This record gives sequence, C-alpha cells and structure tokens, in this order.
Amino acid sequence: MSTPSTKPAPGPEFWERADQIIAVANEQCEHSRGNEVATSLLYAAARFNAFLIASKTNDVEKMRQEKDDAVAFFTEQYKRMLTDNFNDYIANFDKYTQPSSAPKD
Repeated sequence: MSTPSTKPAPGPEFWERADQIIAVANEQCEHSRGNEVATSLLYAAARFNAFLIASKTNDVEKMRQEKDDAVAFFTEQYKRMLTDNFNDYIANFDKYTQPSSAPKD
C-alpha cells in the first residue's frame, strides 16, 4: 500500500504544522461555530489524504485496489490520535479549558 508509514516520534516540524493548522481553525472559530470548523477540518484531511494516495499510486486502478487499506490506515491513525488527545485533555482539563478560549458551539 502507498500510505505513509507511522514514525515512532514526530519531529518539531510535525508539531509546528499541527499548531499552524490549529491556529487557522481557531481564527475561523471567531466567525463560525466550532462544530462547523471541525467538520471542515475533517473534510480537508480526508480530501488531502485521498489526494496523497492518488499522487503516490499514479494509476486509477491501483488507487481503487488500495482504497480499503488506505481508509483503514487513516481511520486507525485518526482513532489513535483522537484517543491520545482525549486522554491528554482529561489529564489536563483545568489547564486546557478556559471559557474565554473555547470555540463557539
């Protein structure tokens, strides 16, 4: 399969990119509801990941063959990252949640 491999520990560039994307989402929350921004982020990730696989396969039939494996890979990655972030927020709830910084519903 042409999906990217999981790396043991992301480098600082990973965190910088994530922080930049979160900053854009936070800006959008100033004019849109948080759930709408979250849905846009999910769509963007899905669209980019489909593009990533398409650009690595360079063949529609190969992409069709790898689709199920790629969907399973990205779904598992998202589930792992979401679980890790929930656990982090549970452990640091008071530190991370402040009414003034919460996005609109």
